[in-house]
Amino acid sequence: MFAIFKKEINGFFSSLTGYIVIIVFLLVNSLFMWVFPGELNVIDNGYAGLDTLFFLSPWVFLFLVPAVTMKMIAEEERLGTMELLFSKPVSEREIIWGKYLASVALVLLSLIPCLVSYFSVYALGETPGNLDKGATWGAFTGLFFLAAIYASAGILASSLTDNQVVAFILAVLFSFFLYMGFDSVAGLPFLKKADTIIVSLGINEHYKSISRGVIDIGDVVYFVAVSVIFNEATRLVLVSRKWKKRG
Repeated sequence: MFAIFKKEINGFFSSLTGYIVIIVFLLVNSLFMWVFPGELNVIDNGYAGLDTLFFLSPWVFLFLVPAVTMKMIAEEERLGTMELLFSKPVSEREIIWGKYLASVALVLLSLIPCLVSYFSVYALGETPGNLDKGATWGAFTGLFFLAAIYASAGILASSLTDNQVVAFILAVLFSFFLYMGFDSVAGLPFLKKADTIIVSLGINEHYKSISRGVIDIGDVVYFVAVSVIFNEATRLVLVSRKWKKRG
């Protein structure tokens, strides 16, 4: 698994992929926080907080993470190198988790420079340091977990096709439904009695919960469980495809 992880990380930074993802993530958030006028602008808003970052980032990751994962398996299938991986002493699960952890590592590398915004806002308050640290670190944690689920959904999408564009579109749809779809479904009139249960199946409810600064074990279990489910679904896709080819 470590060999797969290392290969993917090297791939991110031997090409422009890793740099582009980090730069785009930071650039989009920074422009809205500090440059573009409006209520999302920290200076215009007059409130020293990172609400803009935590509002925008799930949407930015909604497109950036699928862009990272779209080729992870689709490209291997298109080039025929997946067969080479299967011939190595590595299991399907190790292949998937190696690729998944590389994607998550890139997400983490994107979040680390956001500490600049944290310390900037920390210093800009009327009373320097008057920042809800618990909620802020909780929101960073929730954002990391949210993007980790996007990564697992993206890898599943990549396993369903050998076309990177199709994989990207599928990953965006999967991630969007996980983030907002359950909230929308829960709003349907005939599901009002089960709306709380339905909402709890989506990412947004758990992301908002962690963002309040209280890291509940139930929320952590949710994020980990959903990521594992998607990765196991990807493993089943690869196993079934391998057996079809052998048959």
